[in-house]
Amino acid sequence: MSKTAGFRRPMVGTQPDYLSPGYGSSRLRSPTRPLVLLLHRESETTGPLFGADLLGPSDSDLTGQHAGEPLGARILVSGRVLDENARPVVGALVELWQANSAGRYAHAGDSHEAPLDPNFTGCGRVLTDERGGYRFTTIRPGEYPWRNHYNAWRPAHIHFSVFGPAFATRLVTQMYFPGDPLLPWDPIFNCVPDEKARARLVAQFDWECTLPGRAMGYRFDIVLRGREATPLQPAAGGRS
Repeated sequence: MSKTAGFRRPMVGTQPDYLSPGYGSSRLRSPTRPLVLLLHRESETTGPLFGADLLGPSDSDLTGQHAGEPLGARILVSGRVLDENARPVVGALVELWQANSAGRYAHAGDSHEAPLDPNFTGCGRVLTDERGGYRFTTIRPGEYPWRNHYNAWRPAHIHFSVFGPAFATRLVTQMYFPGDPLLPWDPIFNCVPDEKARARLVAQFDWECTLPGRAMGYRFDIVLRGREATPLQPAAGGRS
């Protein structure tokens, strides 16, 4: 693995390219000139610290943030945040956001005609424990149309964000569900060239996490670096 200006380059094909022609928005987001890699200084790699005092009692339970129950199938999503040597990353702030069961985000910019759910905002956060573990209770998001190409539909997915010791150390990825028939046609999922790397974006059904009669469980580990790294989004934000 080569190094440039102190930064390790990921294994070829395991991360999405900045410019992925099938993903229309990347044509506007991708840089047109070679990147200039700058080492982070102390002010960018320290503070503000994320502590348990920043979390509310229902931040990790997206089904309990309102007066009523949200519509849709309740699920549990758990996993671990690990480094390249499979060591736990303790105290990392893990955030997620997602569409509701009808495939609509609680966001002013979402013009999808599907209904909003007054009992589901679609955002949560939690700090990883001593094993690097996290756990969310939520509902399975719905698929939704988008305007990337003709008859374009996004597979059901959940966005994840992992913060390190500071705001400058943020990584973003997406989790998909096993067996989704839309995956072979999704340009965001398929902008990761390596098949094994793409598979790391698909959660695994988890019997141990499943609650009898209440919620199905899924496991999604996030590996930050190395040969088994989870593919990450090179472009910032967005609801896609």
